[in-house]
Amino acid sequence: MCKMKQILLALALVFVGSSVAMADEVKAGDLVISQAWSRATPSGAKAGAGYLTIENKGSAPDRLIGGSSDVAGKVEVHEMSMSNGVMKMRPLEKGLEIAPGKTVKLAPGGYHVMLMDLKGQLKQGEKLPITLEFEKAGKVTVSFDVEGVGAQGPAGDSGMGGKMDMKKMDMKKM
Repeated sequence: MCKMKQILLALALVFVGSSVAMADEVKAGDLVISQAWSRATPSGAKAGAGYLTIENKGSAPDRLIGGSSDVAGKVEVHEMSMSNGVMKMRPLEKGLEIAPGKTVKLAPGGYHVMLMDLKGQLKQGEKLPITLEFEKAGKVTVSFDVEGVGAQGPAGDSGMGGKMDMKKMDMKKM
């Protein structure tokens, strides 16, 4: 019986991991956009950030130049960097190039989509629609999964398919 529990638990972990890892992919021209996520914000916060992965499958470069969203007054492409031990953030006035055949990952501490003048709190578990604007591929709406306040990546990014509370599983019923 114990062996059966182990097999069922292993299958459950595989199932959870595969279902979460299959995040929505959006295609815009030669670009493939995946793993779009954001962090929840505290009540009253005026800014948030969005992160995603953009792959250019074409033979010409494209550029992420901005965006828009009903939840923010302004959406810009920003970069964070370290300079003399000080973290600096700045908008990319000319946007972010996505070279042909390359993948660009927007992640905490680096490139990101900056959501300014938030009109409300971003809450964990919500879907956040943001229309991204590309120089060549045009406008495309992407659904960002809102993760927890301290999230370091999208659910399933670790290969484990998010968090699973083993204490809540009733092994006696397996």
